[in-house]
Amino acid sequence: MSREVETFYVTTPIYYVNDIPHIGHAYTTVAADVLARFWRLLGKKVFFLTGTDEHGQKVQKAASERGLEPKAHADIMVKNFQALWKSMNISNDAFIRTTDEAHKRIVQELLSYLWEKGEIEKRTYKGWYCIPDEKFWTEKELIDGKCPDCGRAVEYLSENNYFFLMSKYQERLIQYIEENPDYILPETRRNEVLSFLKTRPLNDLCISRPKSRLSWGIELPFDRDYVTYVWFDALVNYYSATRYLAPEGYEWWPADHHIIGKDILITHAVYWSTMLMALDLPLPKNIFAHGWWTVEGRKMSKSLGNVVNPEEIIKDFGVDPFRYFLLREVPFGLDGDFSERALVQRINIDLANDLGNLVQRTISMVDRYFNGVVPATVTSPPNGGELKDERDEEIISHAEGILSSVKEALSLLAFHRALDAIWGLVDRLNKYIDSTQPWSLAKNKEEKRLARVLYNCLEGIRFIGLYIYPFMPETGEKIYNALGYEGIKNITLRDFVWGQLSPGTTLKKIPQLFPRIQREVSPPTVTSPPSSAEELPRHQAEFISIEDFSKIQLRVGKVIEAERVKGSNKLLRLIVDTGDRRRQIIAGIGKAYSPEELLGKNIVVVTNLKPARLMGLLSEGMLLAASDEEALSILTVEREIAPGAKIK
Repeated sequence: MSREVETFYVTTPIYYVNDIPHIGHAYTTVAADVLARFWRLLGKKVFFLTGTDEHGQKVQKAASERGLEPKAHADIMVKNFQALWKSMNISNDAFIRTTDEAHKRIVQELLSYLWEKGEIEKRTYKGWYCIPDEKFWTEKELIDGKCPDCGRAVEYLSENNYFFLMSKYQERLIQYIEENPDYILPETRRNEVLSFLKTRPLNDLCISRPKSRLSWGIELPFDRDYVTYVWFDALVNYYSATRYLAPEGYEWWPADHHIIGKDILITHAVYWSTMLMALDLPLPKNIFAHGWWTVEGRKMSKSLGNVVNPEEIIKDFGVDPFRYFLLREVPFGLDGDFSERALVQRINIDLANDLGNLVQRTISMVDRYFNGVVPATVTSPPNGGELKDERDEEIISHAEGILSSVKEALSLLAFHRALDAIWGLVDRLNKYIDSTQPWSLAKNKEEKRLARVLYNCLEGIRFIGLYIYPFMPETGEKIYNALGYEGIKNITLRDFVWGQLSPGTTLKKIPQLFPRIQREVSPPTVTSPPSSAEELPRHQAEFISIEDFSKIQLRVGKVIEAERVKGSNKLLRLIVDTGDRRRQIIAGIGKAYSPEELLGKNIVVVTNLKPARLMGLLSEGMLLAASDEEALSILTVEREIAPGAKIK
């Protein structure tokens, strides 16, 4: 869908300054930011536009209630959006305000063109008007006598106004949409627009308001007693910005993507499309209308007190996890449901367990076995050919092949599919480590093979760091800094191939990328003992009672840190997440396991064992293991399960 040209232009809606930014605003803007960052990585010249809509009756009314001029009120409110975009690491190239003098001049220029072309007429209008939505409605369009959009009361008006002759473009627009199936996406939204156009006559659009009723707007160039309708003013921003805010020397119009919420689909797909047709301007390549967010199954509303404040989420959980959650949780285009529980699950499983542990244990092994330096590898026969096997080739092929999958997905705005592809590599690398067992290679002194395996792991992480950068820019930068790079700014995906990580590069120690979010867990359930003596086994002395067993608290624990205890070849110091907290366990398994083997494992822990000191170190629990005369094996759980889960 997205064309292969030198430039790439993506927009968000311009957000109404009377709103306080919420999760819906963040969702749209993060999506646009990911596209902008990705196409920059591909070497395109990108223009990413966002901004604010600052004219209209609601702004004038709100300013009056605060004792301010409308512009002063807008100057205050716009800071909410600018501050949030900074907090969310949004890389917009420009921020347009409809109060910009350059924007106002271009709106008047286009109005004059349409007036002189005969696309605008002055008429007397009699009908119903919704003040909050600033829209006129016919009697038939009202629902129970109220505005069909917002459900609020309307008032009857009779006044002279100017009308854009939108109705004449009805059939032309239908034909255009049918001939260009990617113009409106997803498909359900395209069908919605076609149904709107095919089942009712398209009315002409009132594009003026008399100054006697509304003075806060852009004055009509051909009648100073009127200002233009806020939607005509607002929609023009996508074009006007290319005239005075975009980098010069490039053809920016038409836009590649207008990303919007589904509530403003008709204004963009119908109003804006017909305006462009009348102006003899190309239509945008794509209008993509995404869904809404609910909160734990309920619609967000101020009255319910469940409006999600992105600043608070960022403060509590971090910006990258929030960005990741928004685009991984639901397919872009569908409605999504936000809950803190779902966010925490994504952080703990996808980010902490999968990605965070992969990065940490790989760099830890390089630090342990190669003094923190990228190992040199031997790759060509006869000396090195035998050091590679099919697992190496699979990793290399998989890593290099992901780019096409990510590119295809993002061309369709299928953000979840792009992340699925990236996490496929995360999963493949974790399995590669488990399969090749670098700790065993080190133990057996197979240093050349160990170098090859860990180099592959580092290269895989380098690929992941760049692939996730558009989604989680801070995380991508941290990974690249750990690999010895000075960030990602000057790196592109055009010449991105395997083997570019230079042997001899000193790695930097990296803290846990995504510390697990600790959640309170309920106490264990105690099962009632048998009710009669007859149900008990004969040799009671060989057994404990159910009351005795219920005293033992067994929980799943995730090993997040592991190291040898100095002065002991048997003891390992483990930091284990048991759901309620992180606890230190000193375990005598050092002869059977290396620290690297244990990182990320889900083990079984006795959590209510009395703390004890071993070699001066406090041990706050005990892991379970099985042993015979020849081997020792720790007990793990078969499937992925949250730390703190009870063993029943």
